[in-house]
Amino acid sequence: MREDILKTKLEKLEKIKNAGMDAYPEKSQKDFSNGEVLERFDELAAEEMTLAGRVKSCRAMGNVAFAHIEDSTGKIQIFLNKKGSENYKLFTGSVEIGDFIQATGKLFITKAGEKSLEVSDWKMLSKNIRPIPTEYFGLKDTEDLLRKRYLDLMMNPETKDLFKKKNIFWQTVRNFLTGNGFLEVQTSVLEHTPGGADAEPFITHHNALDQDFYLRISLELPLKRLLVGGYERVFEIGRVFRNEGIDREHLQEFDHMEFYWAYSDLEKGMEFMEKMYKEIVFKVLGSFEHEYESEKINWDVEFPRVDYFTEFQKETGIDLNQEVSIEELRKKADELEIKYEMGYGKGKMIDTLYKKTVRQKLIQPCFLVGHPIEVSPLAKSDPENPKKVLRVQVVAGKSELCNAFAELNDPLDQRNRF
Repeated sequence: MREDILKTKLEKLEKIKNAGMDAYPEKSQKDFSNGEVLERFDELAAEEMTLAGRVKSCRAMGNVAFAHIEDSTGKIQIFLNKKGSENYKLFTGSVEIGDFIQATGKLFITKAGEKSLEVSDWKMLSKNIRPIPTEYFGLKDTEDLLRKRYLDLMMNPETKDLFKKKNIFWQTVRNFLTGNGFLEVQTSVLEHTPGGADAEPFITHHNALDQDFYLRISLELPLKRLLVGGYERVFEIGRVFRNEGIDREHLQEFDHMEFYWAYSDLEKGMEFMEKMYKEIVFKVLGSFEHEYESEKINWDVEFPRVDYFTEFQKETGIDLNQEVSIEELRKKADELEIKYEMGYGKGKMIDTLYKKTVRQKLIQPCFLVGHPIEVSPLAKSDPENPKKVLRVQVVAGKSELCNAFAELNDPLDQRNRF
């Protein structure tokens, strides 16, 4: 921060102190939210009230001053007149964008038709001494927005709305599962041996035990142990950590949900998941239809089933029902200019080709079924085709949204696969 900016802000802070006003008081008053005032404006117009919020704009013109204060429900304009407002000079000489204030007065409508509060008195709640972006110019640096999410929230209402939708998302998941007899549990984040997914873990050290531990990469194994212990329907919503690359669909830490359901099967699970996803979409978005990357997606349909082998052959020309060598898979990847690493095994090569070809065509919600056994070591084999497994993924908008198996519980089969 430039020294001259800091100097000016500290001078304004000193003005407030010299006027006998606490720039950081412990107590504040707020009679209504801004949103409630705007909604009940006519009803509340006769009342004197105190509102509070962050100053988002501020301008003085002669003997009057206007500002907008914002709380979590919205913005409202406040108006100060030199003749009718206490501390008018102090307001115009010290209040600026980013300050938190409370303002007392009565509601009125300006000549321009804007619902406003005519201020008779005001009080500083928290004086800002660092510059923040203005609404007009905003903050355009994407990296800055990602590093300083508080600025992103401050400047972009759509980001704030995303946080609210995320909350609705997880509450809907939780309510749906508990409403269907599932028990929510919390399991350990630290593991002596990481497992449940093919991912690189983060390592940490336990000082008291003088041992290295791992941050969990999955919720799977502890939940399965609960089924062994006798529970029949369990789930967990928790943070998992994977020490791998970053892209728009992969972060090092993310919220993850897994549920396990004894005495069920894949067909019941698919019916259950379709109901759950439709409820989530409607509760979060208020509609079954929405746009994503210029595509209109409709969830209010029965999810069709898309066969992995059929679509894979259609996009690559490779029939996974036949014996396929890793050299053949690499050749196809080279032909399609798909990047891969020489260390990839057969399953990883199949998965890489699928993600860059088949998945890019899956826009509308569907069940992807019939995965090859090479990419699904923890799923039961399909009794009608031993090259396939009983696995399903919900896919929409080119993204995998869910992964589910008829869990492999044959210990000898599992040992052979590994």
